[in-house]
Amino acid sequence: MSEELKSDTITFPKTRATQLSDTLRQAIADGQFPPGSRLPSEAQLTTAHGVSRTVVREAIAALRSDRLVEARQGAGVFVLQSTPAPQPFNLSLGQIDLARVSSMIELLELRTAVEVESAGLAAVRRSPAQEEVILDRHYAVRACLDANQPTSEADFALHLAIADATNNPRFREFLTMVGRNVIPRAAIRGDDKDADQTGYISLLVEEHQAIVEAISDGSEEGAREAMRRHLRGSQLRYRALLRALREDVR
Repeated sequence: MSEELKSDTITFPKTRATQLSDTLRQAIADGQFPPGSRLPSEAQLTTAHGVSRTVVREAIAALRSDRLVEARQGAGVFVLQSTPAPQPFNLSLGQIDLARVSSMIELLELRTAVEVESAGLAAVRRSPAQEEVILDRHYAVRACLDANQPTSEADFALHLAIADATNNPRFREFLTMVGRNVIPRAAIRGDDKDADQTGYISLLVEEHQAIVEAISDGSEEGAREAMRRHLRGSQLRYRALLRALREDVR
C-alpha cells in the first residue's frame, strides 16, 4: 500500500478560486501587498492568472471572509492586514468532553440548530463556484470510502463548503471553532475498517447526497430537511451507542 493511502491526511483537489485566493493570501503575507495597498483590479487578476471573473470574485470573497481585505465602492479592494483577524465568535465549549458519547449527542443537537439553517441558506445563496466546491467535497468523501481511508477530514471539508455557500462568515466561524470534532467519528474513533463502521459511513454518504442534491436544486426547504434528517439520524445512532455502553457497564 502506498504511503498516500496510509496517511490520515486527505488532500483535496483545489478549485481555481481556492488556488487564486491562496496565491493572493500568500502574497499579502509576504508583503507584496502591505496593509493599505490596493489589490490588482478584477480585470488585471483575470488576465494575470488566466481565470474567469467569477473565479476572481470567489477568491476575493474568501479573503474578505478572513478579514484580509475590504472592497471600497468605486476604489477597489484594499488590504486590511497581513494575517487573518482573530475570530470573534466566543462560545466556550470547555464543559464538553469530546471523549464521551453523551457529549457528542449534545454537540449534534447544537449543530442541528445551526447547520439546518446553513443548508437552507446555501441552497438559495450558493454561487456556481461554491456549488462546484460542495460537489468536489462530497465526491472526496466517497473517494475516501472507496479507498478505505478515514473520512472525517473530507466530511468536515464538506460541511465547511456548505457553510461557505451561505455567504455568511459566521457559519464557518462556528464550524471552525468546534473544529474537526464537529464530525463525531473524529472524536469517538473506532476501527474505520470494520464492517459496522463501513456501513455507517456508507449511510452518511447517502445522507450527504440528499443534502448536496437539494442545494444544487436550489431547494431551501429540501436542503433544510435533508440536513435535519442527517443530523437527527446521527443523534439516534449515538443515542443507541450510549445505551449499549451503559448496558456494558452494568
